[in-house]
Amino acid sequence: MIQVIVRALDILEFVAQHGKEPVQLIRIAENVSLSQPTTANIVKTLVEKNYLEQVGRKTGYRLGAGAYQLTGNLAYNQNFIVAAKEPMEELTAKLNETSLIAVIRNNKRVILHLVECNQDLHVRAKMIADVYSTATGRLMLAYYTPKELDNLIKSVGLPSKQVWPGAESREGIEKVLLAIKAEGFSEAVSINHTVGFAVPVYKYEDVIASLSVYVPQSRYTPDHKEKIVTQIRKAAKKIKDRLEKESK
Repeated sequence: MIQVIVRALDILEFVAQHGKEPVQLIRIAENVSLSQPTTANIVKTLVEKNYLEQVGRKTGYRLGAGAYQLTGNLAYNQNFIVAAKEPMEELTAKLNETSLIAVIRNNKRVILHLVECNQDLHVRAKMIADVYSTATGRLMLAYYTPKELDNLIKSVGLPSKQVWPGAESREGIEKVLLAIKAEGFSEAVSINHTVGFAVPVYKYEDVIASLSVYVPQSRYTPDHKEKIVTQIRKAAKKIKDRLEKESK
């Protein structure tokens, strides 16, 4: 057996036993009988691959989106998905375009739920993507605090001009994000010739996710955009209302 793989699996199994409760590094190290530095290296790799996610700097770790993706388990943000599912299905039915809802985890854009359209040509979105390259990622970044943005840039750097024109400098990205936040809307054309449109999803005063519609660039028109923006804003409002109703 390859010991480092065995240890990585032991770590995942131990963290999984605790559900959504974060597990501190020292407890993980004790459970797998490894030193903290060795455990930290394995955990760091699992975080980078999105099988674990860090909950605060000292709080600990829990299973990440990659672990749930392996089994198709919808338990990842289950309550949120339940609230979003019907409005998203209605949105996709009205537009006949793919819709998705996403958050940022481990400095990556992670899809929580996706509803595909029935068009022969439609967008196939990756569950985990670069935070700068998607409309949903950019939208969520617009609501980051300056400290959160600092930490992200320190971790992953600034986007390249090819990925996000105009945001390749610190001054540039701040200017672009301010504009997105002011409008409450983000649009991104990917290198794969798709156009994404995204709006924030609120729960009370907090932006907790981003709702998006993705369209092949060959099917994009200004009239189509106007209809999409109107409909995704309505769907985001429905999700907000459901979330707030459930929390009462």
